[in-house]
Amino acid sequence: MKVGIIANPNKSGAKKTLLELCSSLKNEKITPVLENVTASIIGATDGVAASTFADTCDVVAVLGGDGTMLNAANQIGAADIPVAGINIGTLGFLTTCKDDELDVFAKAVAEKRYSLIPRMQLRASVIRPNGEEVSFRALNEITLARGQTGRLVSLDAWVDGELLNHYRADGLIVATTTGSTAYSLSAGGPLIAPNAEVFVVTPICPHSLSNRSLIISDTSVVELAPAKDAECPMLFTVDGREVVEISHGYHIRVERAGHALPLLRLEGRTFYATLRQKLGWGQN
Repeated sequence: MKVGIIANPNKSGAKKTLLELCSSLKNEKITPVLENVTASIIGATDGVAASTFADTCDVVAVLGGDGTMLNAANQIGAADIPVAGINIGTLGFLTTCKDDELDVFAKAVAEKRYSLIPRMQLRASVIRPNGEEVSFRALNEITLARGQTGRLVSLDAWVDGELLNHYRADGLIVATTTGSTAYSLSAGGPLIAPNAEVFVVTPICPHSLSNRSLIISDTSVVELAPAKDAECPMLFTVDGREVVEISHGYHIRVERAGHALPLLRLEGRTFYATLRQKLGWGQN
């Protein structure tokens, strides 16, 4: 059995956790396979590209936080390989376990005592005025927001071909259930359980107080475009990366991607337990 490892080199304690994880895996007769940058953290020269993990490994372990998980999902690509998040620090929403549970994780992987929770992803296509189309994949969200000017953006949104709203706001988020605990939540959106077959449209600091988040079916197609009265370019981002400047003549189509991320969950761990810990629920 092999476990591919991706670590965030900027995380304090990454080297220590990486070495300890490798030791825990080897104790269970599991071979660790390090991604290129991860290998350099401990001075190793036998690193490989994360895109090869799907063909060579049984599980991928990601050391860092939720942001590291987003980057890792992008590196791995659309592959049906279980991905486990090992948080260096406090428990994250995408986390399988913490960095003081490495032996527990290694043993669970060796004995295959875990479940897989498919996390829906979005496919977002940016269509340029000349008809050229570029597609992206998002685990958390896509965002269309204001640029450097600080001025409100004006944009129109459609759901399944029907006009939803004309927004004047700092921007608009289309988020998955996974992304409901991230940027969308910070913008006032609802928490959504991972197994709900929906995604959510959340305005960022809307000019009108009547504009609220809207939960829609994951079979829906959302389209976004600068409104006629839009005065400046907007910035399109996918999980906080791939910044594309959007101006008049561009439009964006967002729909459910064909591939879900198989998130590894250890026995006895649940989404609701994570909510209680992260948000301090039930603590008197």
